Amino acid sequence: MTLRGAAAIIGIGELPTQRTTTGRSMIGLMGDAARIAIHDAHLRPKDIDGLVTEGGSIYPGFASEYLGIRPKFASGSSMMGASGPTGVLLAAMAVQNGLANNVLVVIGTARNPAIPPAADGRPSYRGEFEDPYGMSAGANTGYGMIYKRHMEEYGTTEEQFAKMAVNQRFNTLENENSVFKGQPITHEDVMSSRYVNYPIKLLETVMPCGGAAAVVVTTAERANASLNKPVYILGGGAAADPLTGWHRDKLTESPVARSAPLAFEMSGYTPRDMQFAQFYDCYTILEAMCLEDAGLVPKGEIGNFFDSTDTTYKGEFPINTDGGQLSSGQPGLAGGFRHVVEAARQIMGKAGVRQIEKNDIGLVNG
Repeated sequence: MTLRGAAAIIGIGELPTQRTTTGRSMIGLMGDAARIAIHDAHLRPKDIDGLVTEGGSIYPGFASEYLGIRPKFASGSSMMGASGPTGVLLAAMAVQNGLANNVLVVIGTARNPAIPPAADGRPSYRGEFEDPYGMSAGANTGYGMIYKRHMEEYGTTEEQFAKMAVNQRFNTLENENSVFKGQPITHEDVMSSRYVNYPIKLLETVMPCGGAAAVVVTTAERANASLNKPVYILGGGAAADPLTGWHRDKLTESPVARSAPLAFEMSGYTPRDMQFAQFYDCYTILEAMCLEDAGLVPKGEIGNFFDSTDTTYKGEFPINTDGGQLSSGQPGLAGGFRHVVEAARQIMGKAGVRQIEKNDIGLVNG
């Protein structure tokens, strides 16, 4: 059995990403994004009979209660930054197999600086090889190691990664939902920003924010009658590696090396057929590595690719046309979801001044 063309996204919703969301709750933000997506799909809440949310921070039962829907299919999608894209995959499988007709996928996070994150006292899961001097902020140490190893193996340079960050900031300048709207940066800005964990610099990392996003997934038959241009799901894959880098076979290879071939085989397309890409980008190095592992760029040549290719929405191969997480902000686990929403927005032709010319088929990675 294949997912090819069996389901489609017919509605999208996204809240403006904000540095802080004082006075707002996670479920409240999710409710706003869900309302926008359902309205965009030209449906009513009672038409929604399926629900997928992250499932770790917000359980589907609580979300359905708050949203006022009674789904006959509900599930969590706890895949860290890939929770959104994985949720869409679950939704597509649900409608394909008759478990639901219209599935809402919604993820969000609130950010109130007055309420510090919970500290449960658990030790670092990365252990002595990745955090020899204790926990670092975020995932800086692990990705710093990957970044440095990629430079050693393939000759990639910090200057090449900086160009990636500059291109994405260009993409976000006209994005109404971006926390960095109208705030350009230069190549020198990136190179002179302070190191957060060598060789990662501040402008190569995401800024934690609050926000939410949602999509509505339905059957192909119902999508054909949609007032929006349907965004058909042609293929997908979901792979995982050990969380700790020293348990992996190769530090500079991601699970995309296994998930992307599955998606391409299912879809009937190849990397050469892709017109654009929306890729997970909590750090420049992860986006770079995943673009290689997906087969869009030969392994080890991502640096030269960014030297020679315009990846802005005006360029020959647009990447992260809304600015991605690097330049639009990372609203928690909804950060990886923004890539799905932007891909759907581009295919629907709703991207406004950021609309790319070739928008029929693209690749999304979470």
